[in-house]
Amino acid sequence: MSVKVLMTWDIAAERDQEYFEFIIGEFVPGVQRLGLQPTEAWATVYGSYPQIQVGLLASDETQARRILASTDWVLLQERLSGYIKNYSHKIVPARNGFQF
Repeated sequence: MSVKVLMTWDIAAERDQEYFEFIIGEFVPGVQRLGLQPTEAWATVYGSYPQIQVGLLASDETQARRILASTDWVLLQERLSGYIKNYSHKIVPARNGFQF
């Protein structure tokens, strides 16, 4: 059964430009290289919710957990952490539409 890795975070103050360059130039290609398929990205414009939510599709939970435990994922996450705060992720059964 397909699963989604749902990730949330807030962009660190004064890092917007560098953050977007990293996401487009390195993060998205990096997760695709690891075998995850980006399915959605949401931005919160009002309210006290995480600023960014990203959904990444994996073929099953085993694949998702293997990728999240890999050295390449850890390196990608370390780079991401330089641009964000309040990061969290979880693995949930995949379904269509917005998932939180």
